[in-house]
Amino acid sequence: MSRPRPQPVRYGLYSWTPDYGLRYIHPANRRTFEWLEPLGKVFEKIDEAEDWILLRYDEQQFKVSGELFSELPDKPPYSFGDLVEEVGAEPGRPPHRGLISDVFWNERTHTARFQIVEKKRKIKRVFEPDELRLV
Repeated sequence: MSRPRPQPVRYGLYSWTPDYGLRYIHPANRRTFEWLEPLGKVFEKIDEAEDWILLRYDEQQFKVSGELFSELPDKPPYSFGDLVEEVGAEPGRPPHRGLISDVFWNERTHTARFQIVEKKRKIKRVFEPDELRLV
C-alpha cells in the first residue's frame, strides 16, 4: 500500500493573540504557543488533520485551528535550521554565522527578517534578507 505524499510546506502567519481566547489552540499546546507570542512570526504549515493544522516554528510544533492561518504568497529566502552567514560584517569583525532560529514578518515591507543562533547563542540582531547568505 502506498503512503500518501506529504504536503508541500506552506509558509504563513498565525494572527492569534490572547484576546481571541484559547479555542483556536489545541489544549496540549496552549501554554507554549502563548509563550511564543506568535503575532508577526512566520510559521511553516506542515500538516492538516480534521479540525487542526500543524504549524512548526523552529524546533517546536503546534496544533492550531486553521481559521487564523494566512498563507504568504512566497516562501521566505531562508527557513529554520538553514546555515547562513552575515554579508558585509564590520571591518575587523568576523561575520556572524549560524542557524536560522526565528523568522519575523515585516508587515510594512512584506518581507521576512531573521534571527540566528551562533555557537548555541541567539544573536540579538535581526537581519534583513540581503544581509545574509546561505553557507
